[in-house]
Amino acid sequence: MDRIQEEVGKALVGMEDVVELMTIALIANGHILIEGVPGIAKTTLSKNFARSIGLKFSRIQMTPDLLPADIIGHTFYDMRSGEFKIRKGPIFANVVLVDEINRAPPKTQSALLEAMEERQATIEGTPMGLPEPFMVLATRNPVEIEGVYELPTAQIDRFMIKIDMTYPSEENEKELLMRKDSGQFTESKQVVLGTEIAAAKMEASRVKTSRAIVDYIYEILKRTRLDERVILGASPRAGEHLLYASKARAYLHGRSYVIPDDVKLLAPHVISHKIIVKPEYEVESVDGRTIITELLDGIEVPTE
Repeated sequence: MDRIQEEVGKALVGMEDVVELMTIALIANGHILIEGVPGIAKTTLSKNFARSIGLKFSRIQMTPDLLPADIIGHTFYDMRSGEFKIRKGPIFANVVLVDEINRAPPKTQSALLEAMEERQATIEGTPMGLPEPFMVLATRNPVEIEGVYELPTAQIDRFMIKIDMTYPSEENEKELLMRKDSGQFTESKQVVLGTEIAAAKMEASRVKTSRAIVDYIYEILKRTRLDERVILGASPRAGEHLLYASKARAYLHGRSYVIPDDVKLLAPHVISHKIIVKPEYEVESVDGRTIITELLDGIEVPTE
């Protein structure tokens, strides 16, 4: 993680925490939803992260007229061989950046849904496995209201982590401008081998979780389902995501066991987008992150 953060830092400023979350999702076999206004380096971050880990990268710009075949691929007739062949789409990459995911129609989003959940794509009735590792980094612009489609709850629930990117701090933005002016930015290069990523996944899966931690995770899930401000609480899948992400964070911080801080720090990123808040509370600026933060403050942290 230190090598990835340092390398991505050559192309961006102040993204260490975001890069850590992306590394956690990579090791935990998760996908990421990145939300933020235009111009805050969502695409640049994704490209340089993929470069730093040396994986195949592809970018899909979602538009209202995009078809499923544009993402997963299609068959074509080869005049030379006289046979139908399959041309794979951009989804067949290790790190797939889906820009402005909410601009795609539901039919196209369903093709992406299969890839995220099943880690396969079906072309003309033929299921084809996607490369390993496979991770979707989807961006969403929260200020656009025209020409966009609401993401279905089932799809949002499949994103392990949601990252809310905001404007950089005053110090970071000034440093950004200074480095831009002097031409100090360079594109990231590979600093991690594929074998290291595979080994990290294996080691993270062996990280131990005590019964007290499991009880802590369940209590968080239960509180979201009982909260009067919530229409739909966190699903069992949300609990799985929180468990796997906590194990990955513990591994990245050099531990063979999960501690409550792993769960508490990741819960807002893992669960907040998986709950639906009642409209009457949304108009009062209450969102999933607000509720999760309040619930965490009221749950006793295990000390065993």
